[in-house]
Amino acid sequence: MAYVVTLNCLGTKDRSCVEVCPVDCFYNIKKKEYNDKYARAPKGDDEGMLMINPDECIHCGACETECPVEAIFEDSGVPDNLKDFVALNAEQTTSLSDSELDAARCTSK
Repeated sequence: MAYVVTLNCLGTKDRSCVEVCPVDCFYNIKKKEYNDKYARAPKGDDEGMLMINPDECIHCGACETECPVEAIFEDSGVPDNLKDFVALNAEQTTSLSDSELDAARCTSK
């Protein structure tokens, strides 16, 4: 099991979740196509959204309570209308090469 970032992160990317993540499993996926698809304007030049790599998430739940826009859910508890984000988080983070992971990783440091 892992946590998943969903629609409300688009156009926000608050990063409060990143500050409490003990394993740095968040990635900044900068793809304007998501903003366009879901009609969410990016905050400044910050296109796309944060996503969680399910292979790195330790299921601690710290991020869920810190998210001010309620964009994070346990993968088994994602609302039906947001289920596509479970696969999207996995596809977008597990397909990255090591150098791409390093470049996109969000850390609290």
